[in-house]
Amino acid sequence: MKENYYWSDDLSCEFYVEAAKKGFITTSMYHNNQFVLLPEIQFDYAVLDFNDIKVSKKVKKLIQENNYILDISQNFEKVLEQINAYHPNSWLTEEYCNILNNIKINSSLYQNFNLISIELYEKNDKKLISGEIGYQIGSIYTSLSGFTTKNKKYNNWGKLQLVLLNNYLKTNGFKMWNLGHPQLQYKVDLGAKIYNRKEFLELWNKNK
Repeated sequence: MKENYYWSDDLSCEFYVEAAKKGFITTSMYHNNQFVLLPEIQFDYAVLDFNDIKVSKKVKKLIQENNYILDISQNFEKVLEQINAYHPNSWLTEEYCNILNNIKINSSLYQNFNLISIELYEKNDKKLISGEIGYQIGSIYTSLSGFTTKNKKYNNWGKLQLVLLNNYLKTNGFKMWNLGHPQLQYKVDLGAKIYNRKEFLELWNKNK
């Protein structure tokens, strides 16, 4: 209970999936020019109860305008590409993306684990405006990373995507949304509550 980060040179899809099932969120890094995975069992987690979602007036207006399409897992690789453009030099390296894409391609091999991409398009020109990647284990959805278009025309579309995702999860049998690290303010603003590791793992083992 005193440690949170670990590292592994096992880059297999099987290792990634098993770590995720235990509650680890895995990122990556280079150490002495060697690529390694960084499974983390966090000290604290942001978890959103779907009924606690907070929707701003600006997002409500976007919902009313209805100029969007929400798709699920229609273009996983495109979302990865956009996230990398939004977060250059992040832990989503080529090696890491290869692991995810291999899991996605061979999804039938991994029981109770499903990689998901969330895609928010502008309705008129089908342009991908905002999105994220994550995975489902049991009735739990875990967010990994996301992006939103920086063009002012699409202000608040990132928040819109989160609200629409919340509604999707709620209506499709999910019971828990794991938002990962609680330090980012938007997660609390969205309505997430912070759980320590012990509390989180109790929820995790109940719903996975």
